[in-house]
Amino acid sequence: MEIPDVQSLQPPAKFRISRVGVRGVRKPVQVERDGLSRILIANIDVAVDLPSFKKGADMSRYLEVIGEVVEESVESPCRGVEHLAATVAQKLLETHPYATRAYVDVHSTLFLRREWGGKTSLEGYEIFGRAVGLRDDGIRKFVGVRVTGMTACPCAMETVRSLLITRHPDMKDFLESIPVPTHNQRNVVTICVEIPEGCDVDAERLIAIAEASLSAPTFEILKRRPEGELVLLAHENPKFVEDVVRDALKMLLEELRDFPDSTEITVISESMESIHRHNAYAERITTLGELRR
Repeated sequence: MEIPDVQSLQPPAKFRISRVGVRGVRKPVQVERDGLSRILIANIDVAVDLPSFKKGADMSRYLEVIGEVVEESVESPCRGVEHLAATVAQKLLETHPYATRAYVDVHSTLFLRREWGGKTSLEGYEIFGRAVGLRDDGIRKFVGVRVTGMTACPCAMETVRSLLITRHPDMKDFLESIPVPTHNQRNVVTICVEIPEGCDVDAERLIAIAEASLSAPTFEILKRRPEGELVLLAHENPKFVEDVVRDALKMLLEELRDFPDSTEITVISESMESIHRHNAYAERITTLGELRR
């Protein structure tokens, strides 16, 4: 008995669909960089565009492609999640000949050893790879990180300083020489960088840049003295969300000095405000060429 291919039928309403895919496919993938191999648990989202004349996408092929690429990564580790995403995107175009675009997102958590105040802990950082496959224009791939740290508000700090000087004018010189109380925020920095052919950047370097752009990092384990030192560090380095984005961009310019001007970059800083009921955020979407100019 011949089984009908319902996906290939003409749809009743003939409209093109921008993306049809699957989300939340969890797979172990192996990446290797500079001789260090890691197994990551990845969440993978994939999609292709669907023409107006086709009723449905061939979704089983998505899972076949993901399975095939994941198996290959076990035998021959990829250099990063962005390279895995690019491979999946290419194979999606090969297995879906009617599609003109393929979209792949790979998210995982990278655990790195961090030390503060004599204590070492494994801290988790979100990393992601993204690929957009264009049938007539190759594969564009991106690597990104999402890092949680803290910021201290410079505006509130200077307001508090003025209030303290008004109340204690005899301590003016002292109060102007030290950080004073302000409100703190947990801040999430997102960096996403396009990876042109022949270029490469390690996600760990982007994590380091994101952390350095904040007032201070955050840690799972903090005893009393290290906790106090961390709070003091943040207060000695107060920042707006705008400062975080600008400092990250400045460091990215140096890190990516060999990348072409056309390289796309996104930096986002979002603060979970402690004295407000809303969040504050700043964002820059740009190219290296724009920044260099």
